[in-house]
Formats: sequence, C-alpha cells, structure tokens
Amino acid sequence: MEIKLKRLNRNYHLEATGTNGRTVSIDAGPQDGGDDLGARPMQMLLMGLGGCASIDVISILKKQRQEVDDYNVIVTAEREKDKVPSLFTSIHVKFILTGKIEKEKLEHAIKLSLEKYCSVAKILEKTAPITYSYTINEN
Repeated sequence: MEIKLKRLNRNYHLEATGTNGRTVSIDAGPQDGGDDLGARPMQMLLMGLGGCASIDVISILKKQRQEVDDYNVIVTAEREKDKVPSLFTSIHVKFILTGKIEKEKLEHAIKLSLEKYCSVAKILEKTAPITYSYTINEN
C-alpha cells in the first residue's frame, strides 16, 4: 500500500492520494496555523475506525440476510490533555441502524468487527479502550 501526500498551499493543507487515485484533504486547524480546509489527522483515524467497522458490520449483516435500510455511525473520543503527542484515552462507536434487524445478529456483527476483523480497531485499542452501543429503528 502506498499513500502520496502533496502540499496545496503555504500552510498545512495537504491532499492525500490512495492507491486507487481517490483523494482526501488534510489540514491543521486555525489555532495551529492551518486554514481548516480538510480533516485533521486524528479525526481521520476515527473516520478510519468508523469506516472499517462499518464495512465489516454491513458485510456480516448482509450474509445474515438482515434488512438494513439506513446505517449511520457516530465515533466519539477523548484525548490526553496538555500532552504531546496527545493520544486517545477512550473511543466510543455508536451504530444507528434502521430496518428489520435482529438485535443479537447486530451485536454479534459489531463484536466480530471490533474484536476480530477491523484492523484499525486492533491498532487503536492498544492505546485506548473502544466501547460501542447501538440503536435499531424499525421502519
């Protein structure tokens, strides 16, 4: 895997390009001299966690023939205060689904993802506990 980054302005705005040619904007916040033109690197880690877990969970639910009509995830995290580097100290992933979904099957899918399959979760859990919750809304 290879990721390329290119600086786009005189500050910290970067464009990252993946092996498939897709791009993502990265930037620092104004408080750090950036222009707020992209996601922060630590935000991208949480986005990676949410994306990785989502691909697993959706795949598992499809195999279980669960009807998922709508799918959302909210990832929240706390970081160390006044430290450099400032690592995550806790991460919570909330899954919000709508459809005909059996609670036990969803819970099993989430556990498989976060505890076994999601590479991003396995990396992040080394520095911060990852908890989860879920809500199932019926149509």
